[in-house]
Order: sequence, then structure tokens, then C-alpha cells
Amino acid sequence: MISTTDLEQLAEIELQKEEEEQGCLADHPSTPPTGSLNPDTSHPYYDVARHGILQVTGDDNYGRKLIIFSSCCLPPSHQLNHRRLLEYLKYTLDQYVEMDYTVVYFHYGLRSSNKPSLRWLREAYNEFDRKYKKNLKALYVVHPTNFIRIVWNIFKPLISHKFGKKLTYVNYLAELRDHLNSDQLIIPPDVLRHDERLRAAQKHGSSPSVKTPPPRPPLPTQQFGVSLQYIREKNKDAMIPPVISQTVMYLKEKGLRTEGIFRRSARVQLIKDVQKLYNLGKPVSFEQYGDVHVPAVILKTFLRELPEPLLTFPMYDQVLDIVKVESSLRVTRCKEIVESLPEHNFIVLKYLLSFLHMVSLESIVNKMSPSNLACVFGVNLLWPPQGSVSLSALTPINIFTEILIEHHDTVFGSRHPAGQVTP
Repeated sequence: MISTTDLEQLAEIELQKEEEEQGCLADHPSTPPTGSLNPDTSHPYYDVARHGILQVTGDDNYGRKLIIFSSCCLPPSHQLNHRRLLEYLKYTLDQYVEMDYTVVYFHYGLRSSNKPSLRWLREAYNEFDRKYKKNLKALYVVHPTNFIRIVWNIFKPLISHKFGKKLTYVNYLAELRDHLNSDQLIIPPDVLRHDERLRAAQKHGSSPSVKTPPPRPPLPTQQFGVSLQYIREKNKDAMIPPVISQTVMYLKEKGLRTEGIFRRSARVQLIKDVQKLYNLGKPVSFEQYGDVHVPAVILKTFLRELPEPLLTFPMYDQVLDIVKVESSLRVTRCKEIVESLPEHNFIVLKYLLSFLHMVSLESIVNKMSPSNLACVFGVNLLWPPQGSVSLSALTPINIFTEILIEHHDTVFGSRHPAGQVTP
């Protein structure tokens, strides 16, 4: 059974992927939506209320008071006391909990930089006792993502079946019209724009979470979204893709002792700009960006956009079976699996894992142990041929990746294919 810790790590990974791939927002909160009321400076929670995170508006189709929570209005965590936010939520709800009410939660805009911790969410749920939950008749989660679904799994043991039935996922704003008077909704402009993008993508038969393939045929200089073989053929038979070798070299010099390396995100537009430079065959100097997390994100993005994962599709079921192997034999089994990889994949994997092993040796400073690195990289090294990694697959993938990092010398020690490269 997957642990709560694994679920929390997967939730964090999903949120980072959403930021990196979809480009939620800039590093600043949304302007409060048009039509929101600016609280008087004498408001007891003016420091929180002024952001427009919470709005009390009209009624739903059943005459129940509407309360709206907009994630995109949350400022960066260092600018908001989350304990005060919880008190403000209770202060506002106290005015309505004696009557039936409905909550609309706009998820778009939640980022690593502004999200409350899961510990805060647990505290909030526990403090919202029966008087708050009893008269909450509906909770609409608008624009849900994998992050939301994973968090829901974390909280399932705490949430009663009766309360769980009040939750409704709403993929598009138009769906709210079946339940609410949309004219009464106070919707942040960022949420409106996001909804327009989603509907436009739907009309074209694609999802915004689906990666846009590179042009067909790909550019001769293409680096992202093409196979390892293609990159090798177009780069004078270089065994290590330039994106991997250049990010690793830079991070070895500048990032080994950076706390939380590979756990932080970078500005989405910046990442897109760097990808474009690589795809056009232009030189990339990470020094100019002044942010060690840029090459870290680029490395993860490169791995994630490979048409086939570095560990290859045929290895997927074998890796998942690692949990069936006795603990004392797992290193040997991992070695067998890795040695069965195609030669090129083996060489690139060894190069990458040798670097991650170096990162783990600095874990006292950078806080990235083999386990922490595995939680970040596992899902970027292996995924199924169809769909995304399931919750049940996360644990074996993390275990396998952790063994590769921690026991790197043993796992990669005896196979010496031609053209081997070390970082």
C-alpha cells in the first residue's frame, strides 16, 4: 500500500510538473478579480483580506450562499501568514455556517511558491469542526489537476464518506452553470484566461497537459521531444546528449551544495526560452541566468520529454516487480535489469546516475538524499507505454531509482560498453 509520505512526494512532483509544463503564472499573485470588494483597512484581517483570496458573492441555484476561494490570489508564502489565513477563513465562514452554503475552489494558480503545506491543510480540516462541515452542501473544485487528486487520496482516511459526496470536480467554467448562477460568480481574470486556453485545446482535440510534439520532421538540431538515437546521429555520434552533459557539468560546478536542488522550479518562460535555444542549435550559457535551478529543471524536462523513457518501456513491469524481491537481493536484481538495457541507454543512465550519486554525497548540505532524489527523478526515468504513472507504481519506481543512486558503483560496476563516458 502506498504511504502518505510517497503520496505527498508525488503531489509535490505533480505540482512542479504543472508549473514547468503549463506555466501557471508568474511569481506574483493575481490581481483580485473585477467586482471584488476591497476591505476597509480597519478589517480585523485586512492583511489577508486585501489579497482577494476569499470572496462571498450571491447564491447558487438552490439559494445557498456562495463562498469562493481563488488560489491564484494567494501571494508567495513568505508574504502571507498561513495561520492568519486559517483564522480569516474561520472568521468569514462563522458568518454563514449556521445556514446552508456552497464553496467554489478555483485551483488554477496554486504554485510551489504560494501553496500552504499539507500539514496546514490537515490542521485546517481538523479545525473546521462539525459546525463548518454540516451545512456545507457542495464543494466545487474548478480546473482540477493530478495534484488535487493526489491530495484527495492523502486526505481520504480523514474524510467521512458523507463529506466526500459533497465534492464535485468541474473541468470547465461552463459546467458550473448547471449548479450556479454564473453571473454572480467573481472569477479572477487569470482563471478566465486559463479556462479559455483549456476550451481552445479541447476544440483542437488535445489536452494542455499533453506535450506538443516537435515539428515533423524535427529540426536537425532538435534536442527536446526526440529520441536518444536521433540526437546521437545529429551530434556526431556523441553518446551523451548535449542537454544532459551541459546541465550536469554546470550543476557539478555550481549546484552540488544547493539546498533543495531539483525540488525547486524556475520561471516557465525562461525554461521555454532555453529549450528553444537548444532546439535551434544555439549555444546556452547557464551562467547568464544566475539561477542554478534553471539547468536543474532543464535536465528533468529533457528526460520527461523523451518519446521513450531512459529506462525504456520494456523495463516498466520488471521495475515494478522490484517490491517482490527480497530486500537483500534487490541491488543484484537492479543490476540485472540495468544491464539488459540497450547499450546507448545504459551509457546515458550510468552518466546521469553517477552525477546523482555525487549530489547525494552532499545531502547533509543540499538535503537531497538518495531517497529524495529518487522521488524527483524516478517518474522522469520511467513511465508506462500508455497513460501516466499510477499511485501504486510510484513506490517500486522510487525504490528502484534510490538503489541505482545509492549503490551506483555496484549496479554499474562491471559492464563496460564501448564509448562509455563518465561525468
